[in-house]
Amino acid sequence: MKRRMGEADIAALSRLLEVASAADGHRALGEHKWLDLVQGGREGFAGFVARDRDGRVIGYAQLSKGSGRNWAIEYVLHPRWRSTEHDLRTDLLSAALHVVRAEGGGHVHLWVPKPSERDDEVAAAVGLLRGRDLFQMRRPLPAERPSRITTRAFRPGEDEQRWLEVNNAAFHTHPEQGCWTLETIHEREGQPWFDPEGFRLYELDGGLAGFCWTKMQEEEGEILGEIYVIAVSPLFAGRGLGTELVLAGLDHLSWRGVPTAMLYVDRDNASARALYAKLGFHDDHVDRAYTGDVGCAR
Repeated sequence: MKRRMGEADIAALSRLLEVASAADGHRALGEHKWLDLVQGGREGFAGFVARDRDGRVIGYAQLSKGSGRNWAIEYVLHPRWRSTEHDLRTDLLSAALHVVRAEGGGHVHLWVPKPSERDDEVAAAVGLLRGRDLFQMRRPLPAERPSRITTRAFRPGEDEQRWLEVNNAAFHTHPEQGCWTLETIHEREGQPWFDPEGFRLYELDGGLAGFCWTKMQEEEGEILGEIYVIAVSPLFAGRGLGTELVLAGLDHLSWRGVPTAMLYVDRDNASARALYAKLGFHDDHVDRAYTGDVGCAR
């Protein structure tokens, strides 16, 4: 276990993530976790590395702490080590959960993209149950009609604070999105993919009524335009702005020449899924969270 990764560690883990991503057809470690890995030193961060007899990195699990007593875990295993009799995933997860217990326990989310039956079995072996399913939905661009509202680009250095107020109010019950800080958004602004033009804000009656934050990424050799975060301020709910904000984001991605748009939505968010389906999105695959409450070590 390491609380901060050195340059050699990050380089070795980057190679593991690259191989796993190519084999699986999706990013092996979520963006939030990648930032924690390369920046390190955060409260609650811990990395667990598995190596073969020659010292090569063949597995990795990462633990991070959210608000309150919420914890998140992700793991990656080299493709060559997934069919062995002894499953390293169980060892990695057990080590991470041991740290959670040692630090007072709490509620744990283990995220797995495109889960298999084996992932269900591994989670159950360490006491975690199937929880949230997150759909990735996609649609071709351009959309059938443009947005009827006029948005503007995010202004770094000016818009952070009021954007945070709207974001955290809209996602106040969300375990990952509802506790952003100035540090969090400044980290995103420092990423190579960040583009203020793709971060669309909609103002109404002198206030920030909503936003649609888009980004571009490559997945399996295809350029995708992601609706990264979208929300309507609770003060402006019920005005049909969600549809228009989605379309505003799609308009921007179409303008950038992106052929396909994607987004993530919880399986249980029936209203949002219905909205996206109405706007031409279809289910592409599922990511899954395994959850459990871990007690304090005695």
